[in-house]
Amino acid sequence: MSNLVVINRPLGDALPLVFDSPHSGSIYPEDFNHVMDRMTLRRSEDAHIEELFSHVPDHGATLVHALFPRCYIDPNRNEDDLDVTMFDGVWPHPVNPTHKTKARGIGLIWKNVKALGAVYDRKLTVAEVEKRLNTCWRPYHAALQGELDRAYAAHGKVVHVDCHSMASHGDHTTEDGAVRRPDFVIGDRDGTTCDPRLTTCVIETLQACGYSVSLNDPYKGFELVRRSGDPANNRHSIQIEVNRGLYMCEKTISKTDGYLALQENLKVLTKAIAELTSEL
Repeated sequence: MSNLVVINRPLGDALPLVFDSPHSGSIYPEDFNHVMDRMTLRRSEDAHIEELFSHVPDHGATLVHALFPRCYIDPNRNEDDLDVTMFDGVWPHPVNPTHKTKARGIGLIWKNVKALGAVYDRKLTVAEVEKRLNTCWRPYHAALQGELDRAYAAHGKVVHVDCHSMASHGDHTTEDGAVRRPDFVIGDRDGTTCDPRLTTCVIETLQACGYSVSLNDPYKGFELVRRSGDPANNRHSIQIEVNRGLYMCEKTISKTDGYLALQENLKVLTKAIAELTSEL
């Protein structure tokens, strides 16, 4: 297992419940060699999300999280989601770039950060990209899949909660445009990745805590939810996007006074999901 992936398992009896935070990593590998300002890159992190959900082992759940940054290599993209014009040689594997890669430069390996400019002033070598896959992306997927499969083998079911944060406002480069976003966006890929009871539980619990919640707009869930969700076989996956304005200063990435209140409400949410997991 890579030293850039962390698994926090339940402290007591384990439920078939696995949370993950693929985008909160802030350890920047020495071979990154980016030209973009580091703080600009850091604002792409889902900062503090793994800490906000650090309580889940107390509720019988596992938490998997990445230590490497998403802008180095993104666990929530498929390994063929690449812009090969970034490389100085021939990429020897299949390529299938998504719209975000082609239109915005944010695929498996990031090329641009929104409208702020290029991440690199050079071409990447095939060897360094393959190294990122082998030391970060593949270990992360192996860790998450291993925990999901272990839970499923023990219980005949598993619930996966994919945890993210989002900027408080969109901009001209994002799906929703320059608008203020709700407190939470829940994604189940239009009802295809989990039992509707899970989606309803998450939305109603958050609303009862006083939050505004949107479903599948502007985020439906991406690669990790797509891979993990198979409700017909009792594998349920849902994505949770938390508005960063609830808990941190987006310019400095520092926590605000709202952090502790949000963390307490996320404990309420985890408890509700854990109770539902036992009923599915």
